[in-house]
Amino acid sequence: MKKSLIGAIVGGIIIFIWQFLSWTLINLHQPAQQYTEKQEAVMAVLNSNLEEGGYYMPAIPENSSLADHEKAMTESMGKPWATIQYHKALEDNMTMNMVRGLLVNIIIVWLACWIFLRLHKPTFSTILTASLFIGLIVFLNSAYTMHIWYQTFDLWAHFVDSILSWSVCGLWLAWWLRRNKMNNEYSNRSLSNVENLNV
Repeated sequence: MKKSLIGAIVGGIIIFIWQFLSWTLINLHQPAQQYTEKQEAVMAVLNSNLEEGGYYMPAIPENSSLADHEKAMTESMGKPWATIQYHKALEDNMTMNMVRGLLVNIIIVWLACWIFLRLHKPTFSTILTASLFIGLIVFLNSAYTMHIWYQTFDLWAHFVDSILSWSVCGLWLAWWLRRNKMNNEYSNRSLSNVENLNV
């Protein structure tokens, strides 16, 4: 329990640090958060026309018929479209969001540790490769699946986030989770060599 908990805390911090760098200092996600000098005009239109919520445009009313859906789809082909996540008020909850993000990362890595510690004699490369696969699964199941339908502008950033952070986390876990085993293996080899020399 102690081994997986320490592994999860350090691994969660590793992923959290990369997320912080990716979204702030390196700013890989800038293509999905671009500035427009027309933001005041756009916000004024949104403020006077929308309630808080997520919107896809162009869309049709929920109770529309299949024929209406097909007609709208045909008419929309080749024309502009948008997705909007609209909120009525910006709140200063940066600290709480960062705490929640770190806790989620620790829980995720703890789940990975739980799996790794139940493998039969996992090697360094097995844990590292499995961690890399977890990063790929995270990317494919979330960012890429979303991109298929909504064509996000920071897909490459999400790919780098998933692969790089889980690779570094995997290096840590591969060393930490096998630390005692590696010491035991080294001791056994040393004893074996000594016995061979005595013979």
